[in-house]
Amino acid sequence: MLDAVERERPFFLHSPSLFAAVATMPTRQVSSQLKAEKHILSKKPVQSSMKQHKADVVPPKEPKSAYRRRRRGRGKPTDPRQAKLDQEAANESVSPPVSSKGIAFCRRPGFGQEGTRCIVKANHFLTELPDKDLTQYDVIITPEVSSRSTNRAIIAEMVRLYRETELGMRLPAYDGRKSLYTAGSLPFHSKEFAVNLVEDDEGTGLSRVKEYRVSIKFAARADLHHLRQFIAGRQTDAPREALQVLDIVLRELSNQRYISVGRCFYSPDIRKPQRLGDGLQSWCGFYQSIRPTQMGLSLNIDMSSTAFIDPLPVIEFLAQILGKDVSSRPLSDADRIKIKKALRGVKVEVTHRGNVRRKYRVSGLTSQPTRELIFPVDDQMTMKSVVEYFKEMYGFTIQYAHLPCLQVGNQKKANYLPMEACKIVEGQRYTKRLNEKQITSLLKVTCQRPREQEMDILQTVRQNAYGNDPYAKEFGINISDKLTSVEARVLPAPWLKYHETGKEKECLPQVGQWNMMNKKVINGCKVSHWACINFSRSVQENTAHSFCQELAQMCQVSGMEFNREPVIPIHSARPEQVEKALRHVYNAATNKLKGKELELLVAILPDNNGSLYGDLKRICETDLGLISQCCLTKHVFKISKQYLANVSLKINVKMGGRNTVLLDAISWRIPLVSDIPTIIFGADVTHPETGEDSSPSIAAVVASQDWPEVTKYAGLVCAQAHRQELIQDLYKTWHDPQRGIVTGGMIRELLISFRKATGQKPLRIIFYRDGVSEGQFYQVLLYELDAIRKACASLEPNYQPPVTFVVVQKRHHTRLFTNNHKDRSSTDKSGNILPGTVVDSKICHPAEFDFYLCSHAGIQGTSRPAHYHVLWDENNFSADEMQTLTNNLCYTYARCTRSVSIVPPAYYAHLAAFRARFYMDPEVAESPPQSMHQTNGSSVKPLPALKDKVKRVMFYC
Repeated sequence: MLDAVERERPFFLHSPSLFAAVATMPTRQVSSQLKAEKHILSKKPVQSSMKQHKADVVPPKEPKSAYRRRRRGRGKPTDPRQAKLDQEAANESVSPPVSSKGIAFCRRPGFGQEGTRCIVKANHFLTELPDKDLTQYDVIITPEVSSRSTNRAIIAEMVRLYRETELGMRLPAYDGRKSLYTAGSLPFHSKEFAVNLVEDDEGTGLSRVKEYRVSIKFAARADLHHLRQFIAGRQTDAPREALQVLDIVLRELSNQRYISVGRCFYSPDIRKPQRLGDGLQSWCGFYQSIRPTQMGLSLNIDMSSTAFIDPLPVIEFLAQILGKDVSSRPLSDADRIKIKKALRGVKVEVTHRGNVRRKYRVSGLTSQPTRELIFPVDDQMTMKSVVEYFKEMYGFTIQYAHLPCLQVGNQKKANYLPMEACKIVEGQRYTKRLNEKQITSLLKVTCQRPREQEMDILQTVRQNAYGNDPYAKEFGINISDKLTSVEARVLPAPWLKYHETGKEKECLPQVGQWNMMNKKVINGCKVSHWACINFSRSVQENTAHSFCQELAQMCQVSGMEFNREPVIPIHSARPEQVEKALRHVYNAATNKLKGKELELLVAILPDNNGSLYGDLKRICETDLGLISQCCLTKHVFKISKQYLANVSLKINVKMGGRNTVLLDAISWRIPLVSDIPTIIFGADVTHPETGEDSSPSIAAVVASQDWPEVTKYAGLVCAQAHRQELIQDLYKTWHDPQRGIVTGGMIRELLISFRKATGQKPLRIIFYRDGVSEGQFYQVLLYELDAIRKACASLEPNYQPPVTFVVVQKRHHTRLFTNNHKDRSSTDKSGNILPGTVVDSKICHPAEFDFYLCSHAGIQGTSRPAHYHVLWDENNFSADEMQTLTNNLCYTYARCTRSVSIVPPAYYAHLAAFRARFYMDPEVAESPPQSMHQTNGSSVKPLPALKDKVKRVMFYC
């Protein structure tokens, strides 16, 4: 990364280039530009300055016309919700809400007015708050139990035994750990109860009675007053304790009926399980969460599916895992390893003893087949074969004696069970990674049209019968059984600008999509020197050549200068020799070009290419400094114009071109972007998959490198500690023996890059941050905003451009449905709500600046709107300005001619982070070598650095 070598001269000089750029700007912007140069933000540390929330911010002065426009937008509101919000703001000026965390998130500046108004339905169900006192009790179970299900069984038995006596008829709700809640007080301050529970021993399969002591002690009263204040917008902190109590109460009955996984509940009775292959099946279930919203408390219900182990006889399970009949042939070593891996930890029940269905947990397989197994039957070490024992003891004849036995229990005293006498116990969730086939099958099951999903959600609410839920009744909670009707607006699509030489110079997308017919990219790149490697055995050289010719022609038609012929003939290679092939082609092309660089590599890959794609990208981007475009064999054989057009769009941006820009951008008409040089960041962190316990997380940051177009994004990536969400390398300092304290980091480097690309210094920062859950909002904002400020200050004294920090969320469970499924004018082709649909009322946060935006047209299934939460805003965006900017940016995504579901900078950061996982050594997770750097006390091996030529362009597309 770039570091403080730049320190020797001021980072942002008032150079001729800067003022030359100002001179070419429209007259109305020059005064804004120069006044904004004087903008200085308080240099207090972010933690302390946030306490005043904008009190020490001096906003950049605006042109008078802009000032009048913004005043007009916030004058007398026509919307009664706006009047209510302004009134609350006026009341708060006397006694503003104070956050216990010393930081207040951005308050809602008003409600949006832009767009065509409509009504949509949301999967939120209005929940009436109880007027009863809620009491919390501490629970201690002796001996201690680690399983929540066992804890619940113990408390359920205690309630059954003592409810009508010692518990004073109270029906408590229990969190499965240390807390018990009641509506009103119990008739004692503390008490101990004796509870006997019948349990199965998973090693021996025997049932036994175990005694537990349950200590219940008064802890606190759960005050709902603060929750009511929060919903009314008069308190900034969400009272999580009160919300948690209500959530536990409403989950209590479902915990008894269904299998719970996180916030979801699953059952084979909700919908018939579907086979996923390889011994798995999908179970349907539902997600449930209680949320504070503008309309009050809301119960969010959504459908869900996940993989469970198919409760098959073990012999059938083996046949599915191995994909062959196992009834006659012995297992190979590879088969044995595969089965052992699949069955370890799985619960089975025996089937050879009639109604006696003892349960065991599998610990392994025997190394010998069943027919060779003998074991001692008494203390005198009298040996007997497993085959004889089962025949004599149970009259059970073992037919598949060539197969190994299951080992259950611990290794010291292993019990042998013949596979044919066992069946997998129902209800075991599969927690390992699914293969491609299983993922495809699961997606087919979960992919529901909006109308079907809406009906399933309503059916779930009816089945759950919250009105008859004894726990809801006990606590006085009432839940509506109707979806919430919400006022929404459909924002118009923006006009897009293409090149003047095309037949169509401007384009207005229709229902979230358009095409490249009669259009040329606005800035076509030039590709003079390219080469092709064919890694697919099934593609002949003449077929590969024809494909490359078609691709080159499409690039030309799209508006690029693209040489029709490669530098060297197409090179064929085997996938396992990827590095050798890449170096050969690179060197051969470089030698032929005599000093000129190879610009682009086209690679033809087999459809199933394993690690080939990742290896190729790693070598090209971190070693050779080469831009590459991969194409699968199936597309080479079946050449589609649409496919070639999409590939040409990707090649253009990878090579530094632009496909399209917003017409408003080049007309200087985007509020709070066009007036002064503005840089837009996108950031994301991707974490290792479940089961990978030590692999690092990957952070990526991209930033716009053009202004006013805001279309090109350079990207940087870094590895950091396992599951660390805060981006560690946004700003960093280290000690250099020669230069002393050196500063660097991703924000600093991208700011420098912007200045080099545009000749301007960014005077405004908009930061879209993906992948942050609500519980991490505070720490992410504190840490990352502080890093942004430090990075700016390291470049020039008093350089503190105002920052707007927006969290982008896709992993939520709010779904929006059209009010009338029969009205085709209110939906897209898939039956989903129209692209541009925005909601900022009723189901949104009671006081903070958030909104739901469905910016894309659905293809299949039910569209998921993105949730945007503006945590910090020093640029004073209005609701319309933020919503319109975000929606319009979604039409600038480089890889296709469709609007996308999340704002492109966040999307690009996700792509860059995903790409960087290919750069890691496979051994990184094993034994850390010496070349590590410390990140928050954890050793993480740095990723190989991107070559300069690569990180300047959109290599991740």
